[in-house]
Amino acid sequence: MLKKTVVIGIVSLFYVFVLSGCASDKEVSKSNENMHMVHSDVNHSTSGEIPKGLKVADNPTFQVGSKAIMEDDHMKGMKGAEATIVGAYDTTAYITSYTPTTGGERVENHKWVIQEEIKDAGDKTLKPGTEVIIEGNHMPGMEGATAEIVSSEKTTVYMVDYTPITGGEVVKNHKWVTESELSPVK
Repeated sequence: MLKKTVVIGIVSLFYVFVLSGCASDKEVSKSNENMHMVHSDVNHSTSGEIPKGLKVADNPTFQVGSKAIMEDDHMKGMKGAEATIVGAYDTTAYITSYTPTTGGERVENHKWVIQEEIKDAGDKTLKPGTEVIIEGNHMPGMEGATAEIVSSEKTTVYMVDYTPITGGEVVKNHKWVTESELSPVK
């Protein structure tokens, strides 16, 4: 009888551990899903502060104060939104992948971090695969993050204000949209 009770107790404990392990996996999965949603739903307004050394574009395609249509969707509600150009700057823009300093999943192919937002970048274009420290702070957990350069593009970058096509508040001083991601308002 005692032997039967011990066996039942061990089997019961086994099932408790198995079931609690399954619940943990579901919670982790749900947490990861939430990180993706949080990333896309973050308010991307910034102070409009410009990194030291960033040069104002002499003759940008889209002048400060003009309107343009955003053609890329690297933020929820961007593609198709009308933007007001707040600033235009000549630089090198990078697509980067990094793990936020606040924790969570690695951010893959983030558009854009510019030359002046990379610690000790100097003037030379950085090659894909180069490991860098990001000094820009337009996303939570970005500033101070170690990142890998995915690709680069010498271009004019724009700071813009826009209202997402999905609704919501106006995003102020969004950093950055490249010239190829904008088209004239028709």
